[in-house]
Amino acid sequence: MVQTPIKPGSNEQKRSKLEGIKERSNFLREPLASEVLNDASYFTGDATQILKFHGSYQQDNRDNRVRGQDKDYRMMLRTRNPGGFIPPQLYLALDGIADDYGYGHLRATTRQGFQLHGILKQDLKASIAAIVKNLGSTLGACGDLNRNVMAPPAPFKNKPEYEIARQYADTIADLLRPQTEAYFEIWLDGEKFLSVEEAPEVAEARERNGTGTIFHDSSEPIYGTYYMPRKFKVAVTVPGDNSVDAYTQDVTLVVITDDQGEHQGFNVLAGGGMGRTHNKEETFARIADEIGYVDKADVYELMKAIVATQRDYGDRFNRRHARMKYLINDMGVDWFRQKVEGYLGKPLQPYQLLSEWKFYDYLGWQEQGDGKLFVGIPIENGRVLDNGPFKLKRALKELVQRFNLPMRVTPNQSVILYEIDPHYQAEIQGILTSHGIQAETDLDPLVRFAMACPALPMCGLAVTESERIIPSILERLRSLMTKLNLKDEHFVVRMTGCPNGCARPYMAELGFVGTAPDSYQIWLGGSPNQTRLARTFMERLHVDNLEKELEPIFVCFRDQRQAGESFGDFCDRLGFEALRQFAEGYVPVKTNKENRHRISLNNDSFALLKAASDREGRPMSQITADAIAQYLKQQL
Repeated sequence: MVQTPIKPGSNEQKRSKLEGIKERSNFLREPLASEVLNDASYFTGDATQILKFHGSYQQDNRDNRVRGQDKDYRMMLRTRNPGGFIPPQLYLALDGIADDYGYGHLRATTRQGFQLHGILKQDLKASIAAIVKNLGSTLGACGDLNRNVMAPPAPFKNKPEYEIARQYADTIADLLRPQTEAYFEIWLDGEKFLSVEEAPEVAEARERNGTGTIFHDSSEPIYGTYYMPRKFKVAVTVPGDNSVDAYTQDVTLVVITDDQGEHQGFNVLAGGGMGRTHNKEETFARIADEIGYVDKADVYELMKAIVATQRDYGDRFNRRHARMKYLINDMGVDWFRQKVEGYLGKPLQPYQLLSEWKFYDYLGWQEQGDGKLFVGIPIENGRVLDNGPFKLKRALKELVQRFNLPMRVTPNQSVILYEIDPHYQAEIQGILTSHGIQAETDLDPLVRFAMACPALPMCGLAVTESERIIPSILERLRSLMTKLNLKDEHFVVRMTGCPNGCARPYMAELGFVGTAPDSYQIWLGGSPNQTRLARTFMERLHVDNLEKELEPIFVCFRDQRQAGESFGDFCDRLGFEALRQFAEGYVPVKTNKENRHRISLNNDSFALLKAASDREGRPMSQITADAIAQYLKQQL
């Protein structure tokens, strides 16, 4: 085994325990390969760390924890699909894996992939093998390396810059894909499946050296023995399209074309990241900096140079301080640019002026530009399941099967079906409507633009609810806003069950970040187009006090906003001190009825309700409210 040397001055003497696990793994093989073969229902500590590189996290269902009994260990499996591309064959395989081995549902992620939850250790090999044999992969979807490369999901055929962005999302993902054979050895008994042929220029770039970016005679020429200090996230987008949350990535490349649509190069942003830890001032969310511009001929060498800079100088001792955002923050943008240019072998050119960024979710029917159509289908909180009258999972399966449609997962946890012949538009819309799928125009914008992480019960990091509670939170926000004559307003709401920021709450106009059971840190002041970092407004808000604490903020917004000003822009302009002063002197609006009421159930009904909640992964209060609303609707 060839070991990677560590650069002088880059924490050579101090390395975390995980660095040793990576070093001893023989390029992501052990102890995972051995433990896959035993009969235990779980992996041990070292194996769980290596498992992440293969695209899986070991979790346990926290709803099923019983003192004195073994945990209900389950595996979460995440796909790696650049630009969110899911071929029909792969989607149908994922749908089947969810039914055969998982909890029966899929989750669309905020990085344009799918997650499957509830897979037993004994079924993990069959699940991964099925994904790979159906043109997919999970390799590198988790772990200390490049994650899923994002790109705008819109499948435009008449806008060259979008096709270029999708192409480079694919090729950069290939460039930075782990080269170890461990993945195929462990999960496919050594049989190597390739979904696409790798571009020759990518293979050549991976081996090309001369500036210290690669390690010769290593199984991992770009990563080396130790891989990256932490996860590394990349996006490729086009000027003005911020569907990918460009400022939250380690690296964002922006396609630059000339007036004739010919590709010239890329603007480069670097140093974004959302993860942080409560009460640890040295951890923080950060937006990316403008680094420079590079010609298209140099983009692969640039990516190797940036990876090498973080690989060789990133913190490998304190994992809370190991993301590239901290390296750039500590050493400065000029230092970072100088190191990158050293690895690149030439200076970067000045960053080019861009048009204003806008957020797009691409929901609804649109033209591809080649005579065909695509349709963006909303998925609330990314959960693909059948729930009462809403049969989303069944609808997607039927559409993919009948029309053989490819899919793109969006960064906002929805999906796009495309390559649709206009002749089938009415039939496809009829299937969506008959399965209870709302049109984007019928969605409350609060719901449409909201995001939440999975959190409880599966995520081991969650300290409180997120996905399961956000529907009721959004309903309460809408009720409060209606009461305050703000019923036509909306803003970007994002929620996470812990401070790691998987749903990117620190870019929201109103962010909820879990701090304790039923309690959240409140962040305000992000922009509608996700170009400005929000700030902490309130350290802890218990959900029971939501209306009480937010009402004065909404009233202040209603009474003091400027014409056309968004909620996030208002909070940022006015300042938090002025908001707090207004809240301190605020007299609540009185109403004649309470906002919340209680009802009682007998034991048998409660048991059935609890079982439904466990099965569907939704709060009992939400199921009850939906059932009552449906019953009353039928009586009218």
